[in-house]
Amino acid sequence: MTIAFITGGSRGLGRNMAQHLAAKGVDIIVTYRAQKDEADALVRELQTAGRKAAAMKLDVTDIASFPAFATEFTAVLAQTFGRTDFDYLVNNAGAGLSTSIADATIEQFDEMMNMHLKGPFFLTQKLLPLIKDGGRILNISTGLTRFSYPGFAPYAIMKTGIETFSRYLAQELGPRRITVNTLAPGAIATDFGGGAVRDNPEYNQMLAAQTALGRVGLPDDIGGAVAALLTGDAGWLNGQRIEASGGFRL
Repeated sequence: MTIAFITGGSRGLGRNMAQHLAAKGVDIIVTYRAQKDEADALVRELQTAGRKAAAMKLDVTDIASFPAFATEFTAVLAQTFGRTDFDYLVNNAGAGLSTSIADATIEQFDEMMNMHLKGPFFLTQKLLPLIKDGGRILNISTGLTRFSYPGFAPYAIMKTGIETFSRYLAQELGPRRITVNTLAPGAIATDFGGGAVRDNPEYNQMLAAQTALGRVGLPDDIGGAVAALLTGDAGWLNGQRIEASGGFRL
């Protein structure tokens, strides 16, 4: 039995990741910030499919809550899964921000930092004793760290930081045979960022025209990539940034 822990797994890409991993026989723990009903529905879906699953409330910007969360997480591992450790960590939770550098506020910058850099850093730190030796960590980044679009600087800056974090973490966890990689999605048709890629046909077509495969991404493209990286024969990939964008702006 293997267990994956996915932050922000109640909706969007996180939910799709959970579904793809469950289809490969992985048991699932997801977190949600406010959408308990959606998280509980996902748990029921996965249980119906024969997997063990649990949902836990977590705000990744609330770093002070992490010690208590780790204690609760340990209890869930024991009570629901009969384990004292878990196999895969996916730092996925987050939200976008669209603002120019000229208009960005300190509050917006701090929110992006806490959500996409400080939160994942210290949550991972707190959970390191619970990750099984030989396990895998996957941090979710963005294509916006490689190419630039005006209006996304604070978000992309933090994701650049998480990519650097991944490399250092891979180095430090090498003795435990835990691999750490970054997956950077391109433009995906979800409700992320207000659903612009999904709901604005002109924007969607503009992005598709810059993509070698001729379309924007779908949630299954990312969920499938996550499942392949965590459960497949990818154990020699370590400290790498893998972009799942269909060949955007090559």
